[in-house]
Amino acid sequence: MQFKKTALSWGIALATPLFLAACGGDNNKTPASQASAEKNFNRIAVYPVCMQTDATCNSDDATAAEIVAASTDGMTLVYTDSPRAQLGFVDITNPAAPTGLGVLPLVGEPTSVAVKGDYALVGVNTSSDFVSVSGLLVVVDIATRSIVHSIDVGGQPDSVAVSPDGSYAAVVIENERDEDLNDGALPQMPAGKLVIVQLSGEPADWTSNSVDLTGLADLYPTDPEPEFVDINANNIAVVSMQENNHIVLVNLADGSIVTEFSAGSVELSGIDTSKDGMINQNASLDAVLREPDGVSWLSTDYFVTANEGDLDGGSRSFSVFNTAGEVVYEAGNTLDQLTARIGHYPESRSGKKGNEPENAEFGVFGEDKLLFVNSERASVVFVYDVADFTKPVFKQVLPAGVGPEGALAIPARNLLIAASEEDDRGAAIRSGLNIYQYGTAAASYPTIVSKDRDDGSPISWGALSGLSADPSDSTLVYAVDDSYYKKNRIFTLDVSLQPGVIAAETYIVDSNDVLASLPLGTLPGGAVNDDKTVNIDPEGIVKLADGDFWIASEGKGNQIDGPVASRNVLINTDADGVIQKAVTLPAAVNLLQRKNGFEGVAEYEGKLYVAFQRAWQNEDAVRIGIYDIAAESWSFLFYPLDAPESQHGGWVGLSEITALGGGEFVVIERDNQGGPDAVIKRLYKFDTTGLAEDAMVSKTLVRDVLPDMKATGGLVTEKIEGLALLANGDLLMVNDNDGVDDSNGETQLMNLGKLF
Repeated sequence: MQFKKTALSWGIALATPLFLAACGGDNNKTPASQASAEKNFNRIAVYPVCMQTDATCNSDDATAAEIVAASTDGMTLVYTDSPRAQLGFVDITNPAAPTGLGVLPLVGEPTSVAVKGDYALVGVNTSSDFVSVSGLLVVVDIATRSIVHSIDVGGQPDSVAVSPDGSYAAVVIENERDEDLNDGALPQMPAGKLVIVQLSGEPADWTSNSVDLTGLADLYPTDPEPEFVDINANNIAVVSMQENNHIVLVNLADGSIVTEFSAGSVELSGIDTSKDGMINQNASLDAVLREPDGVSWLSTDYFVTANEGDLDGGSRSFSVFNTAGEVVYEAGNTLDQLTARIGHYPESRSGKKGNEPENAEFGVFGEDKLLFVNSERASVVFVYDVADFTKPVFKQVLPAGVGPEGALAIPARNLLIAASEEDDRGAAIRSGLNIYQYGTAAASYPTIVSKDRDDGSPISWGALSGLSADPSDSTLVYAVDDSYYKKNRIFTLDVSLQPGVIAAETYIVDSNDVLASLPLGTLPGGAVNDDKTVNIDPEGIVKLADGDFWIASEGKGNQIDGPVASRNVLINTDADGVIQKAVTLPAAVNLLQRKNGFEGVAEYEGKLYVAFQRAWQNEDAVRIGIYDIAAESWSFLFYPLDAPESQHGGWVGLSEITALGGGEFVVIERDNQGGPDAVIKRLYKFDTTGLAEDAMVSKTLVRDVLPDMKATGGLVTEKIEGLALLANGDLLMVNDNDGVDDSNGETQLMNLGKLF
């Protein structure tokens, strides 16, 4: 972004109360970070692994990058692709322009990969079912991408690690439970174990032995379910047993168990525990089992666990333990609250495990000791300064693809890799390798953060579906959230800061029973709550010079070929969000309704201009509705949409309209595609001067914003839905992150500069 005023940035603002609050609890009282305040990670590229199948990802086949490792020179990434039973290779000689090197088919499901010299060691699950378990440690020559040896590990491998000195590999044999058998209750045989491989000589000479893990945990002692392993410089392996809520330290030299202990539980407060369409972080949970997944050594004395949870728990946090089993740091509710602050909180997971920390990685970048924690459901990577291992200090947060699983630090090249495993072309989600670089550039993400409410919790937000500039103050814009959330709100953003700050939230309320007087079926059932807040579908907003707002609420359903659940409505509120008036379309137009209705609203000379998203029944062009506020009358123009150009087909529609003055307007025209399939992300303007009713407007391309969206280093997001022309002439654009549901949660607020 290029805001005129850049007094604050995410990194610098760590010294202010606003961003210290993001760390929460006692973490606010830690000493100043010792990591360089001038250095940050920024995403420089994403490699969609579907490109290994087709150069443009023109394939519906699901593929995934789950766990990632790198060659010893850090130039080649090796990743596991479970859905396609293959190992993938990517050249990152130029990390900003990664290139696929091809794939290697395997005889089963690859679950993990680590590197020993010239070789990739791949855990491969060859089990036929949950009882008849089998698996291999497959040794692959990275240069030739060929299998040179295989070792039978006697069960289903789930995690592979190689010791820093290259002497040992540790392979976790999970022998995972069948979640459909007795609701996944344990025990379920066969039991898991740890396999130690001595890496002396050539791969054919390597030998292995097993470590029995039964009888250790208090929970399900006969059925250990080891999940993840990491090895420190003393060749001590730390093994997480997720469902058992247990941690085991093993001496790889002789296979002896050094110590073992429960991962324990936490008391959680300030979290959301209900999947109800609202982010209310005011609930508590008692004695929540940590149930750690990923583990990573910070030193020979301390290690960190990512507490994803599984069978009986999940504390939404990460913890730092010492080797005596004592918890020296607990993140508590801070990750959940931080994701709410940056628009990444997964509300649909509130009733389960919140943001679900999945994995942890540690790296020393120069003199900076840094911890990375992947959040599976929020699709971000948290970065912490751990100069003091007992007092992690939040540094920054990075956007990732959906479901970041594997994490890999490559300090020698100032790189961080996160492998995002979720892949669903129909939902515009592609699995990929996210590449971040550590340098002196200011942190580019997040682009929006929020202040605290009076109760100390952050203003939660997401699914921003419309923008409007303040008529006189070029530092303020207003946004709305759409129907993904209940109790819709108007947000006030201070865009003089970088990132932009949501400084206030205003609930839309029907105190005067305006909506209650609308004809039955105009709004969906339950549109007005007991406290008079409303559940509508705000898709556009405009603030008038008198301080009032007009909000475009989109209808749902088709008049002709499907039931109509609600109509498209213009709603007028005062500055406090109290509804003053509601306006519906003429009856004849309602009879043509399609589900893609109101998407944006603008005001010019006492008239509201409403962009419909797509053409309605039996119409060839999309409507621009014009509502004369004083005369209370409707008229219409028509807008010609571009034809779809995506290799994936789809449709093209309007997402926003903004007044430029002099009868001119700018609109967002976009396809419903994301990632490699995205083509049409464009701004057009048109002039309404002298046009007769029902005339077709003539449009002029203002800017193709696809390059702007690609410049973020990530995959192109589908839904750009907000534009605001500031009083100083700058044009802002924002995307809708769909409430972090079928989305990576990324919100990019961009300043496109002065285009008019």
